Amino acid sequence: MLLVFDLDGTLVDSIHDLAEAASDVSEAYGGRRLDDEAVARMVGDGAAVLVERVMARAGHDPAPPGALARFLEFYDRRMFDNTRPYPGMLDTLHALADTHVLALLTNKPEESARRILAHTGIDGFFPHQVFGDGDLTRKPSPDGLRWIMARNGASPERTLLIGDSDVDLQTARATGVRLCVARYGFGFIRVDPATLRDDDLHIDQPSDLVTILSSWRR
Repeated sequence: MLLVFDLDGTLVDSIHDLAEAASDVSEAYGGRRLDDEAVARMVGDGAAVLVERVMARAGHDPAPPGALARFLEFYDRRMFDNTRPYPGMLDTLHALADTHVLALLTNKPEESARRILAHTGIDGFFPHQVFGDGDLTRKPSPDGLRWIMARNGASPERTLLIGDSDVDLQTARATGVRLCVARYGFGFIRVDPATLRDDDLHIDQPSDLVTILSSWRR
């Protein structure tokens, strides 16, 4: 089975570093600092959209030229301060890699994502990776997920998208694959319970995924 993972909020807990960088750029343009929950409600659609939302809160709509570049500079300095894999994630990936194909689908820019993957030690698990600044349209467009499925010869019935946010939910729906919601992730705050279906899976810690998939195999 093909297991396609989101990055921020699913594989790694990166919200505090994202919030600090967002606060830095907000202050740089006369805005206030933002707490983790406020930023958690803004992330998921890529760095450019995050900056637009931060700048709008700071009173700048549209975002000033150069704001995205400044945010990326701030984030570059902060991305390793607190970001870690969720507890049990490395063991979960090791267990799943023995019997499933793993892939990565994130709206994070490639350079930042690759550095996070290497820093957290999870870079070797994903033969196919799609990032937010490549040629394919970002989630919730189905393009990236369809590309990964095509490279692995996987049908929608044999593909599971694991993510924590409304963006991941919309991507799964657009592609016709089954969704596994990581309820421990910071993006879950953006998921409307009314949009969930009875056949959606959910996990409250990474190791739950091993249990669910093991029961499927039996």
